[in-house]
Amino acid sequence: MGPGRSNWRRWVLGGIAVVLVGVVGGPFVYIHFFEGKAPAPLSLKTAGSPSPAASGATRAATVSPAGGAAPAAGPGATSIDGTWRVAGGSQAGYRVKEVLFGQSNTAVGRTTSITGSLTVAGGNVTAGNLSADLTTVSSDQSRRDNQFQHRIMDTSSYPTAQFVLTQPIQLGPAPADGATVTRQVTGNLKLHGTTRSVTFPVSVMKTGSTIDATGSVPIVFADYNIPNPSFGSVVTTDNHGTLEFLLNFTKS
Repeated sequence: MGPGRSNWRRWVLGGIAVVLVGVVGGPFVYIHFFEGKAPAPLSLKTAGSPSPAASGATRAATVSPAGGAAPAAGPGATSIDGTWRVAGGSQAGYRVKEVLFGQSNTAVGRTTSITGSLTVAGGNVTAGNLSADLTTVSSDQSRRDNQFQHRIMDTSSYPTAQFVLTQPIQLGPAPADGATVTRQVTGNLKLHGTTRSVTFPVSVMKTGSTIDATGSVPIVFADYNIPNPSFGSVVTTDNHGTLEFLLNFTKS
């Protein structure tokens, strides 16, 4: 093989290597260095760290099933009966696993435009109606948001997500500040114009005059007639995702 042919072969192989690095390494660099790490799932910690006095109670949090005994009310505890409305700092959104050119990533979009209220009577949540404005959901990528707003969720036709409680939640007496209780919640969830009954755990913590509640609901896209978020061969996703929320309530 002559020098010219040998050089030509090295150039071809080098070009192929560059292309491969661009296809595989490019998405890796983009996802891990430019897009950044996905935000952690919403939790009670997101609502702010408890006061030093409540730290011990938080570490000794009580987790109870629906209908289980609630923690005894702490000294000076007051009734939680009444109407509790969604307050500032509340968030809700989606979390979906995606693959971009073979590189795994987690897509997260959220909104703070949430309204609604809960009614508590006799230590039980007897009614609840919550709504989120999906037209304000955003992530760290405008192209992803455009897909979410139009092709996937069609928010011009279905602008809101709604949850309506269908079974009472037994909370019991007001827990001590910083203590956490977990209850199973059942209600109707409406997404993309489709309503389905869902049951999921919710963790609740009272801090002063505020009640924080957090949880997540697994969502199979086909159950709500939501198109799979996959986009050709460029971005592929699971056929399911998670609706996660952190709600702050104040008594009205």
